[in-house]
Amino acid sequence: MLDTTRHLAPTLAHAALAHADLLLYLLPSALLAALLHALSRRHAFFLAWLLPGTFMHEMAHLLAAAVTNARPVSFSILPRRQGNAWILGTVGCANIRWYNGLFVGLAPMLVLALPVGVAVWRTRHGVAWEWDDAWIAALLAPQLVSWLPSSADWRLALHSWPISLAAAILLGMFFWMGGHA
Repeated sequence: MLDTTRHLAPTLAHAALAHADLLLYLLPSALLAALLHALSRRHAFFLAWLLPGTFMHEMAHLLAAAVTNARPVSFSILPRRQGNAWILGTVGCANIRWYNGLFVGLAPMLVLALPVGVAVWRTRHGVAWEWDDAWIAALLAPQLVSWLPSSADWRLALHSWPISLAAAILLGMFFWMGGHA
């Protein structure tokens, strides 16, 4: 039986240590993001704090839809209640197909580039917190909430199951080959 975790775990640990300054810098934003996420589930008032992240999330869908010929037809970042849950935003598309569903559905993952990019910029000389970083942490928190695709986004991505299957096979081969190098 192949044990890829023994090769993967040291690699992940090494990567985490190599970027500990970035992780440390993003920690306050991540904690605030978790708090905002929890509070927004209990009180609608806190949804306003998530609007910048919702905007980025939906813009990622919109841009991916435009680039991949999914033909976006609607865009909204106004929260609305649906049952016991809140729908924070939507992008409607008229042409979701096997070749573009994955890219449109998982496009919000690109939002993570913003907090990571800011962290790289702010830690280029090491971690040295200043008062500006408190504001930056507050501005990055909604982005850290919004980069994860929703369950609807994952369902949309499944339209591209041939691409997903090919990517999973290639990824599996990559890790398998890495374990035997």
